[in-house]
Amino acid sequence: MKISTKGRYALRLLLDLAIHREDGYVSLKDIAERQQISKKYLEQIVPLLSRSGLLKANRGYQGGYMLSKSPEQYTLAEILRLTEGNLAPVTCLEGEVNDCPRAEECITLPVWKGLYDTINHYLENVTLQSILDDYWRRQSDYYYI
Repeated sequence: MKISTKGRYALRLLLDLAIHREDGYVSLKDIAERQQISKKYLEQIVPLLSRSGLLKANRGYQGGYMLSKSPEQYTLAEILRLTEGNLAPVTCLEGEVNDCPRAEECITLPVWKGLYDTINHYLENVTLQSILDDYWRRQSDYYYI
């Protein structure tokens, strides 16, 4: 499994909004500058995040975007499923039902199922807030006098 640029940039956009949530609506221009991401690329990601209810948008002079929920309510699994479509390591695990004709006799299926379960469990337990908390903790470790 490889996370696409869309998935990585969506996460960075949401984290930037989480950091600046006290600022109200934040412009894409500001996010693009801080994150060193093309504004045009962010403009392609924002509709996906807005339609899914992860972002609130405000048009006009004071327009921009903000998180629609608190950072602890966003899981990495939710974000990546939205941007990547599916997190399954093999095709036969992508659907609700495994319709592979070899599923009953597949010797490797338990390995892929275990990996898929591990990925999902891990990503369900990582939130925007936990990423920020870890970042701030690491930053405080570099405090020098």
